Amino acid sequence: MIPLIIYIAIFVAAYFIVTKLVQGAGTRDYTSLKTVTFGDESAVRPNRVAGIISIFTIFLMWGVFTGSTLLPKFLHAPAPFMGETSFTYTAQVEGQAPDDATVTVIVHPREEEVELPEIDPGDGFAKNDVISIAQWRSGLVRVDANDALTKKDGAKVIAINGQKIAPGGTVKTEHGKVKLSDKGTPNFTPSKGWQMEPLYLPAPEKVWERSVQIASEGFRNFSLLQHLGSSLFRVVVGFLLGAIVGIPLGYAMGLSNWFRGWFDPIVEFMRPVPPLALIPLVIIWAGIGEAGKIILLFLAALWIMAIAARSGVSGVKISKVHAAYSLGASKWQVMRYVIVPNSLPEIFTGARVAMGVCWGTVVAAELVAAEQGAGMMIMTASKFQLTDIVIMGIILIGVIGFGIDMLMRAAEKFLVPWKGKG
Repeated sequence: MIPLIIYIAIFVAAYFIVTKLVQGAGTRDYTSLKTVTFGDESAVRPNRVAGIISIFTIFLMWGVFTGSTLLPKFLHAPAPFMGETSFTYTAQVEGQAPDDATVTVIVHPREEEVELPEIDPGDGFAKNDVISIAQWRSGLVRVDANDALTKKDGAKVIAINGQKIAPGGTVKTEHGKVKLSDKGTPNFTPSKGWQMEPLYLPAPEKVWERSVQIASEGFRNFSLLQHLGSSLFRVVVGFLLGAIVGIPLGYAMGLSNWFRGWFDPIVEFMRPVPPLALIPLVIIWAGIGEAGKIILLFLAALWIMAIAARSGVSGVKISKVHAAYSLGASKWQVMRYVIVPNSLPEIFTGARVAMGVCWGTVVAAELVAAEQGAGMMIMTASKFQLTDIVIMGIILIGVIGFGIDMLMRAAEKFLVPWKGKG
């Protein structure tokens, strides 16, 4: 919740600073004041400054909430407590006066071992204790393990730091909190601060170091380029097969009532079915080899491309078709010079969506008996809790997917220059 609030605050502050103070003080941008209408893409253009600030904000917050060494310490979110702290518990045995004892807690990094120091047990039946707990963890303090009178003698903890406590209750201490279990055993949890545990989100530099290591040494007998190339090959082949089948199918559905009636129930039935749900069926049909993975990606792209082509054909203005016929065009010429050019924008949009879905599906496709691939690398790393490799794989998949999308946008701009121009 706190990171979300900070992110929204940065967004709002950046919006007003850039649009109202910086850009608002300069030449008035009349293009941005145009009324935005459907199909008028010239009315809205991405603000490059907003894009740069957005990316910078994500990496900034990543560093802030992971204690990154790339940032000065005053920008770090409160870190989890590390060091030595203590709390006092009060034990009571029927027929005797309550007795106090101190528990010294040494909080240490998770990957380090700590040698506990010797302490003076003190007088009375409750004895002083010392324990060690790793950061972001908690630990039961079996206070009666060295006490003269234990639970068997009726001893029970009745207070922490002078505050009365009952089983299930919690008392906050200077550097954490103590919760009394249902059986009356104190459980100490050190303060976790606001920073994320490296197990869940490592710092940016740790991900970078791991990326450099895998780029030079490889991962599970294959280089990083081989993993990424394998995934890219599967995605491209699956997408192309989906486009080769889906686009003609969409054209047929858009031009023929019979084809529309025949295939529309199938397409609309399969469209909401997630590709992941098809994995068991694909394995039964095609096995666990390369063919099964490509078939799954083919099915992920097929229905999207079919719907995009159908929508493109259905969206052609009938006035253009009538104008072509009035000029003596044949059906083939209408198809070649009217239907296809006017449907290409929708097809390119569908292609970009289909490629994104294929990239999202390749991780699941590589779950089954894959020896190489970005998805295989992510899933294998997750089994061993190698979060830095998981994040590295996600970033690389996102970067490659974004690069492909930019190439498709450039191709669309070059091949369909009439898009959005009526």
